[in-house]
Amino acid sequence: MRRGPRRTRTSVRPGAGLLSLATVAACQLASARPPFEPFPEARHADVSLSRTEATERLAEALRDDSIPVTRVELRDGYVETPWFSVETGRPASRPATGDGVVRVRGWVEPARVRASELRVETVFRRVVDPSLPERELERAVRGNHPVAERIDSVLARLARRYDGQVR
Repeated sequence: MRRGPRRTRTSVRPGAGLLSLATVAACQLASARPPFEPFPEARHADVSLSRTEATERLAEALRDDSIPVTRVELRDGYVETPWFSVETGRPASRPATGDGVVRVRGWVEPARVRASELRVETVFRRVVDPSLPERELERAVRGNHPVAERIDSVLARLARRYDGQVR
């Protein structure tokens, strides 16, 4: 007895392919954030703002304190400065070592409904070595560094203004 190919009956819901395509398109795996977390020495504060609002307010507050923020990623909750001179606040013209030239980065994470956690680090380079990834050359500034103290002040003002706390 010869049997032909077995046929099975499958049902496909109308629009299922479109739904799957829309789901995949909505997932954005790319992020404008760097692929690393802030150093443990990063300053922390909680504020009662959404992630987007908190990112905007953080960038504004840093700029108001003459910290030269040049990159603000609202969707990803990230702010960054170029390497800049602590004395002048101007971007460094060439790679420099020592804590006289620093970079500030800020991460904003959702904490609870309409609340965000701000984590802001200030780093410097001990050496310049093109053979190593930049992050491996960075170190957190000491707690009494002038820019770290300004970051503390900025976060304290934001926490007071937006019903939060500094940690």
